[in-house]
Amino acid sequence: VQLQASGGGLVQAGGSLRLSCVASGRTLSRFVMVWFRQAPGKEREFVAVISRSGSSTIVADSVKGRFTISRDNAKNTVYLQMNSLEREDTAVYYCGAGSQYGSVSSGYDYWGQGTQVTVSS
Repeated sequence: VQLQASGGGLVQAGGSLRLSCVASGRTLSRFVMVWFRQAPGKEREFVAVISRSGSSTIVADSVKGRFTISRDNAKNTVYLQMNSLEREDTAVYYCGAGSQYGSVSSGYDYWGQGTQVTVSS
């Protein structure tokens, strides 16, 4: 499956962005979908995961209450709604697809190219 992430950009602190990740090549509903992020000089960090049906999600404590992951299998798309953005959310955001439902990046087999999110104060 090929993944294409989009929706990043420059936003002021307190603002919102919605990231999208479109899958092609295979039906998205076959995969658990995840968002990770990587800030300069830091390791890749788990953000959120959603089950194949969308009925279950896990969100990292650092973004809980501000970020929401969702999916539309009919559109082969997974979303990350980001509200109340903080400077610490600045990173490249990656979507991934796999068969394991969890927060470990090695559990995902396919990755998009990433989309840059920059939050200014």
